[in-house]
Amino acid sequence: MSDFVEAVRARAAALARRIAFPETADPRTIDAIEELRTTRIVEPVAILDPASPTTHARVRALGIETIDPATDPRRSALAATLLELRARKGLTAAGAEELSHDPLYFADYLVRVGSVAGCVAGAVHTTANVLRAALWLVGAAAGVRTVSSSFYMVVSPFRDGGRREVLTFTDCAVVPYPDASQLADIAIAAAMDRSRIVGDTPVVAMLSFSTYGSAEGPSIALVRSALDEVRRRAPGLAVDGELQGDAALIPVVAARKAIGSPVAGRANVLVYPSLDAGNIAYKLVERLGGATAIGPIVQGLRRPCSDLSRGASTNDIITVAAITALQAGDAAPPASHA
Repeated sequence: MSDFVEAVRARAAALARRIAFPETADPRTIDAIEELRTTRIVEPVAILDPASPTTHARVRALGIETIDPATDPRRSALAATLLELRARKGLTAAGAEELSHDPLYFADYLVRVGSVAGCVAGAVHTTANVLRAALWLVGAAAGVRTVSSSFYMVVSPFRDGGRREVLTFTDCAVVPYPDASQLADIAIAAAMDRSRIVGDTPVVAMLSFSTYGSAEGPSIALVRSALDEVRRRAPGLAVDGELQGDAALIPVVAARKAIGSPVAGRANVLVYPSLDAGNIAYKLVERLGGATAIGPIVQGLRRPCSDLSRGASTNDIITVAAITALQAGDAAPPASHA
């Protein structure tokens, strides 16, 4: 386990956040809940799956809080909330009643009303299902219109100091071709979450195949427009662009390509112009560079609802639960309307 992961878990434990787990029919999730109960990294709240009653006894035997959506009296409030939020989009009363039995929607309702600090799912559900439930019931954070994601990449030393670093790569999993405003949302959300999760000061590079006008093209214009919007909306954020990857990361290259940049050579948040670029980059750095990739971590929600990879291990679920607790550190309560 990396020093970063150990630090994340220790900081999460100090917060003692209640985190909901709606995939309790999954053995990996049950094992993670058991480990979390023992280590107290978070306080797990298990949402039983009405479709898998044979797993209920094992989950209840863990000695933690368990909730059965089929019998919990809050189910009617969840159905009413769903109908209020989604009737204009075609959701019927029967549909809302059906969803009120769904562990994922029930868990996100608990996030919405503040009964738990966050939710961890995705070991069984698809990303589309996890995000849909979160957007319906929790919604985007104030000032953010685009929910996105980041990977936290624990990389080998590459700058002076000879220590491993954690870089934020965004967006690598959710928004395929962001427009300028969406790219600005992604950058701002990644910076906010980095402060909570890593605990340092975000230094944001808007990446391109150009540095300071060394080339021209539509994607470069997009990055410049996004940079202008980030600076307007987050004037205190250290952000610069457009920067090539080497100029963003390597001081000696920055000194040649981006003289006077407040970011070049020291960036720790890398904002990619498209999902193509971000996804390819994180996989190459992970597989060829030997980095540890932690994520995707959903960002930009009012309160955290995390999406696991369906290939997640028990250890991955534990780490994402810790990150979810840190994301919830100062999250504002959801609005009454989505």
